[in-house]
Amino acid sequence: MKLRVYLTFNTATVREPIIWKLGKTFDVMTNIRTAEVKENTGLVGLELEGKSDVVEAAVKWLTEQGVHVEPIEQNVIEG
Repeated sequence: MKLRVYLTFNTATVREPIIWKLGKTFDVMTNIRTAEVKENTGLVGLELEGKSDVVEAAVKWLTEQGVHVEPIEQNVIEG
């Protein structure tokens, strides 16, 4: 399964190595597609790839860490 999401980091989470922890904790491949990080906030476009149940658990874990997760709608067929 491949899932693209936007991650929004707040003041409490923006300085934490959450994407690194995600890759160490779950058997998912992460690919940062875009990022804009400022002192108090951050927005990251992230692609997660792995088994469906593991990707779903990883997304749940992100929300438990205080990261807002929003799916990226895709209208383009990849080849």
